[in-house]
Amino acid sequence: MTSNGGSLEGKPWPLGCSWNELQQGYNFALYSRDATSVTLLLFGERDFVTPLRVLPFAFPLNKTGRVWHQQVRAATVNGAKYYAYQVDGPYQPNLGQRFDRDKILLDPYARGVFFPPAFSREAAIAPGSNAGRAPLGVLPERLLAPASARPQAPRHGHDLIIYEMHVRGFTRRANSDVAENDRGTYAGVVAKIPYLKSLGVTAVELLPVQQFEPGLGNYWGYMTLNFFSPHAQYSVDGTPQGALLEFRWMVDELHKAGIEVLLDVVYNHTSEMGNGGPTYSFRGIDNLTYYALSPTDPSDYVNFSGCGNDLRTAHPAVRLLVVDSLRYWATSIGVDGFRFDLASIFARNEDGTLNCDDPPIISEISSDLADVRLIAEPWDTGTYMMGHAFPGKSWCQWNDHFRDTMRSFVKGDGGLVADLMTRLYGSTDLFPDTVIDADRRSQSINFIDCHDGLNLCDLVSYTNDTQHSWNGGYEGGQGVPANVAALRKRQVRNFCSLLMLANGVPMFVAGDEFMHTQRGNANAYDQDNETTWLDWDLAATNADILRFFKMMIAFRKAHPIIGRSTGWGRDCSWHGTRGDPDLSNASHAIALHLRGAASGDIDIYVMINAYWESLSFDLPGSSRWRRLVDTSLASPMDIVAETDAVSLDRAAYELGPRSTVVLISGAGAVA
Repeated sequence: MTSNGGSLEGKPWPLGCSWNELQQGYNFALYSRDATSVTLLLFGERDFVTPLRVLPFAFPLNKTGRVWHQQVRAATVNGAKYYAYQVDGPYQPNLGQRFDRDKILLDPYARGVFFPPAFSREAAIAPGSNAGRAPLGVLPERLLAPASARPQAPRHGHDLIIYEMHVRGFTRRANSDVAENDRGTYAGVVAKIPYLKSLGVTAVELLPVQQFEPGLGNYWGYMTLNFFSPHAQYSVDGTPQGALLEFRWMVDELHKAGIEVLLDVVYNHTSEMGNGGPTYSFRGIDNLTYYALSPTDPSDYVNFSGCGNDLRTAHPAVRLLVVDSLRYWATSIGVDGFRFDLASIFARNEDGTLNCDDPPIISEISSDLADVRLIAEPWDTGTYMMGHAFPGKSWCQWNDHFRDTMRSFVKGDGGLVADLMTRLYGSTDLFPDTVIDADRRSQSINFIDCHDGLNLCDLVSYTNDTQHSWNGGYEGGQGVPANVAALRKRQVRNFCSLLMLANGVPMFVAGDEFMHTQRGNANAYDQDNETTWLDWDLAATNADILRFFKMMIAFRKAHPIIGRSTGWGRDCSWHGTRGDPDLSNASHAIALHLRGAASGDIDIYVMINAYWESLSFDLPGSSRWRRLVDTSLASPMDIVAETDAVSLDRAAYELGPRSTVVLISGAGAVA
């Protein structure tokens, strides 16, 4: 292979930095369409201003098509630990080009990101060099130890219960009962696995853990800097190498516990933001390729993400970056699926119009990662593609119709019974189960709340019309009258019951199960404090609610008829308080009869009263019923084990105001 001083010609594939054992060198490959020159910088572990080696890429030796590449001998790399690039080319913002030869640039494919002590966002914004203040890529290990056998990843069906969790906030408080050094880390999650198992959840969905810029007031993590690296600041030692090892360990331990790992990923924009943002990586390497620019003014960025810049996911190089990143997390790190933030941006054509049929990036993700869970948030600031409007036909989706219907119905709004029936059945209006569409009920990710908006406790503690929330007659959480406090707990139990009894996949937020509060904050994206850190003392204070969650989760998992992938069909019938359902605007009640005989299960009869007065429901005479749940009753009678369910020797049941009752078939002691 042709030599160039301390380097060789190298290969244009794979992109990024990789160790070549046969050639005893590192191969560096960087995509840039319009760069006129590229220089590789190698840094030691102490001096982050002056490189140990400065290695220009020679043309034509080190360029193939649009990829600059070279292989650097091991002897040349000795002493180096980090690397970066300087890229020169035209600076013509009116044409979309923003090359800056002075900036130190992070490899988009870096497998770890190091922030030097003098790291500065301002230096990446200001003119001139940001040497010593720029994030650097970590050189990969030359010889990795043979991978030990990793535990088998679980794959759940009817028993999939998703728990949305923030890694840092989950164990950051001292009362998390996690060792001090492990609080707020991947190791902290491992320490709480016994709790997760006892709760009964079968998947954790982690808010963004791909490396984002620290210190930006970006608690949620939706400002990705690098798509291939676990966020180092969530590891015990805070290093990129330690983060990768600790993250893999966390995945393995969760898998051993039968818990899937899903990642909330942000492939719609980056932390470089729009005009006036920093130049860390993509902007200085190939702004025109990586970002969607205004068709009428290429100096401006498209902003359907609402964060200043949208990735140009219609471009082949960007699609490759996304798919390569996803494949790396799924195969090398071992995660089980992804929830895509603002996924409708994937449907944008080069000119900004929508491709509602077959956007290339959705097709490529669907085919390349067919064996992992793909979950879309099917909207952005300019597009709403809920249900069959979303072009990823096999993808699951966050179902905001379910969220809004449940919130409004439970707080007492009228005219929602028919819609409630549709949501409980699995939202066939959004995911049709016709012979042509053949959508699955499991494509609907049902949720009452998520990280964005009021959490469950605050939905019953604060009145907010935008959030469809109601405070029960008293605003806030201080000095709450006893009757209002009791009503709030009843409403939380109602929400939990409806979520766990609906077809589709239930998801709830960490802390909902013991009524963690954010004190009414509906947009806590910047609250890295006790507003968002889980208060584990509430697990004891609200032990009755935690018990209710555990038992409702266990009930759902024990009965596959509830969460089966197809609709309930003939195994389901709907009833009112007397006879057929009342679908009028004045109605606040419905009953659901699930017949389990065809699937070897029991019968389940659910009665729901969102009215503010008691209602009497006739009971079907086809079964002997036993009461499992009555949310109007105090704990421990609000829910009991199936073996302790109370037999009912009566023809009707009086439901208390704002309550849900679950009956099961079979004989038992008469109440």
